[in-house]
This record gives sequence, C-alpha cells and structure tokens, in this order.
Amino acid sequence: MKLLKRIFKIIFILIGVMLITIIIILGVDAQSTSYLKVKKNEFANNNSYIITNANIIPMNQDTVLVNKMVYIKDGIIQTIADSIEIKGVEILDAKNKYLTPGLIDMHVHIWDRYELGLYLSNGVTAVRNLWGMPMHLRIKEDIKNDKIISPMFFTTGPKLTGPEFIGDDNLQLANPAEAKEKVISYKKRGYDFIKIYYGLTKDIFDAVIEQATISDMDIVAHPSQKVPYSYHFNPQIKSIEHAEEIIQQPLNYKLDTLKLKEVINDFAKSKHSFFSPTLTVYNNIYQMLINDNILESEQLQFMNPLIKKVDSKAQFERWYNTKLRDSTIVNAIKEQHNFHLKILKKLHEAGVTIICGTDAGIGITIPGFSIHQELAFYKEAGLSNYEVLKTATVNASKTHSIMNKMGTIEVGKVANLILVGNNPLLDLSSLQNPSTVFIKGRKLDRETLDSFEEKARNRKNLVASAVRYLENLIIEK
Repeated sequence: MKLLKRIFKIIFILIGVMLITIIIILGVDAQSTSYLKVKKNEFANNNSYIITNANIIPMNQDTVLVNKMVYIKDGIIQTIADSIEIKGVEILDAKNKYLTPGLIDMHVHIWDRYELGLYLSNGVTAVRNLWGMPMHLRIKEDIKNDKIISPMFFTTGPKLTGPEFIGDDNLQLANPAEAKEKVISYKKRGYDFIKIYYGLTKDIFDAVIEQATISDMDIVAHPSQKVPYSYHFNPQIKSIEHAEEIIQQPLNYKLDTLKLKEVINDFAKSKHSFFSPTLTVYNNIYQMLINDNILESEQLQFMNPLIKKVDSKAQFERWYNTKLRDSTIVNAIKEQHNFHLKILKKLHEAGVTIICGTDAGIGITIPGFSIHQELAFYKEAGLSNYEVLKTATVNASKTHSIMNKMGTIEVGKVANLILVGNNPLLDLSSLQNPSTVFIKGRKLDRETLDSFEEKARNRKNLVASAVRYLENLIIEK
C-alpha cells in the first residue's frame, strides 16, 4: 500500500511539473507576440482622421477617384469627397498614393499569432481560416474585445469527414446524428462556418447541410469524393475550394477539356457558388520538385516551425522520392498547374465568382506573402488587373453576410485599407509592401509592418505550437 501511494505521489508530481512546464511555454510564447497587443494610449485616437490627396480605387467600379479625401471615424468610412473640413481631426497626407481596399485571403490555416502580423505586413486585412481549433476561438475573442492588432478573423470549425480514417487532423463522423450535434456545438462555441471535407458520405453530408441550414451556418466545401461533384452546388455551401479537386474528382485525374465543359456548365447553372482556386499551394509542389534546397530558402523562415518540421518536410520528401522513381512527374505537375489556369479562366468566363484563397500555412505556402503569387496566377490565367483585384476584395466580401462590410471603399464600410505607391490596376506587384495598412481604421506604417515580419522570422515556438495542436486533438476528438 505504501509503495502504491508513493507511485501515485510521483505520478501527481510529474503531472504537476508537466502542467507547469506547459503553462510556462505558452506564457513565453504569448509574451513573444505581445507586440500585437493593442496599447490603449497609443491607439486612443488612431482610428479617426481625414486622409487627403488619395487616388482611390473603390472596387465597386473599375475606376480611379483622383485626388480625393476620405473621412474615417471610429474605424468606419464616413465621407469621400473632393474637400472635407472637420475641426479637431488629424490629417493624413496620402501624397498622391493609391488607396485600395485591404486584401482578403479566403483560404488560410493559422498556426500562431505571429502569422497575423505577416498577413497585415502584406496588406491582408481579413482572413478566412479553414481548419478551426480552440486556439482560433481565443484569437477571435481577443480581436472582438480589441485586445490585439490583427486582420479581421473568421474561422470554420474542425474539418468534418466521414467514418473512414484519413488522418488525425480530421473529425470523423460516424452517423448523421453525430454530424448534427457537431454543427450545433460549433455554432454554440463561436465558430463562424462549417467546413466539410474529403470522405464525407451522402447521409452524413445531407445531415450537415440540414443542420447548418437550421443553425444558420454557412458551409465551405473541400469536395468529398463520396458524393458527385455537382452535389456541392447547394445554397448552404457558399464556396467550393481547390482547382485540383475538379481534376481529381469529376475529371477523374485527366486533363479532359470536354468533361471540364460539363463541370463549368454545372457551376454556371448553380448561380450561387463561389470558387476558391488555391493555385499557389498546388504550384508549390512544382517548386519543391525543381528546387532540392527549398526547405532552406528565405521564404521558409516565415513558416511556423512545427509545420516546417513536420508538414513542409513530409511534403518535400514525398515529392522528392516520387521524382526519384518517376522523372516525368515534374512535367506532369507543371501541366496540371497550367490546366488549373484554364479552369480558372473558363469559370470566370462562365460568370462564376472567383474568390482569392491560397491555402497558406501548409506545405511551403507562406502566410501573407502567398497572396501576391496567387493574384499573379489569376493575371496569368487571363483576368484583367481589376478582375484579379476583385477576387481578393469585393468578391471575397460577398461570400458570407458577416463579411459584407469589407471589400470596397464606400461610405459605411469598415476602413480596412492599404496605401500603395503605384496603381495596382496597372501593376499588381504594387500591392506588395504597402506603405500603410489600415485595419478597422488603425494605421500601421511600413516600419511597424516590417517589425511584424522580423518578429515572425525564424520564431522559436515549435513546442508551444505542438501543445496547442495537442489541445485540439484532446478537445475535438
């Protein structure tokens, strides 16, 4: 009996030490991102002012409003005019730069708070996170309570799959009743949307849609191969993700232009589905195949260290070994990427609403920076600069009703804005490194934005990230 008591005592001590260690690790990581905390004194009057000498790209029409003034009060656009006179308001001189709506990345995976600063530094003022975990609810709460500087943040709950095991990062649903319970739970806990995923069977798929409709929760669809692709054209599903899924499912892994035409027609008939191509994440397979040293590249310094060590490395090794076995894989991946460009162009021509999503945060797709590559691919596919910019502004804002107050520069809209030196309707690369970013009216200069990047570079929070992921597995499973 005494031995048993000693064993239990040792176990309790070890558990206690472990818990204390975890608290310390998370505390240190939280302190390391304290630069994102809102300092009340610093930002007390930072979201009300008049911007002068601005060339406005409003994105509700293809035009430039030359040399205008914008009055922003409490983070909301109040007036746009040739001349505005209001006493006691700070004046910001845009110096004839171009003022555009902030960019929106509609498909990201957030792993830590450092990434929030990376998005802002790249002009991304709103993100839609599509792999929800408990830590994301805490981020949402801190943003809601004005505790941290961050892009506006929207998140799905955990990815919903069917009974078949396809990885510990997915939530396997055994039956329709469980599916409905999860939707109800996610609504109650504060997740914004439902994400359905690969492997969702028809009966469970139907249950998710039924309960999401009742619970008034929009659905984002990574298409399931267990139902026809056309099954995803449901009014409750607000966007369908990934160009490669069109090839893998309805085209049955063939670059078939005739079959593609049928898919395009189905999209056009649905009239309510928005499409997020995520071209960058697939093209990054090609980048891994042609660059054996990509894991040591400058861009990978901005990836979360846990993801870099686990997912980035695993993906690289998978494709490196595939290349060793089959030298034709390099051209095959390149050809499929080129076919993705054709898919995007055909969908756009058919009137399907394209929304910009990058799948940032997995593989080697870097948070924030990747949006500029994504937009460049849309340009390469044949969209005009205005049409490209729409995908990351006004189109994205129309996807969900809770995002409608963003995406254009109009009276009544949230002042999520970026200031750039050249006209992006002529040069999309001007969107990189904006001189100023306004998030809910708060202005962040380039020096501040550069400091966000520097803080995120080669950060040392692998263990803290692992703890948060473990928390997700414990709570969600």
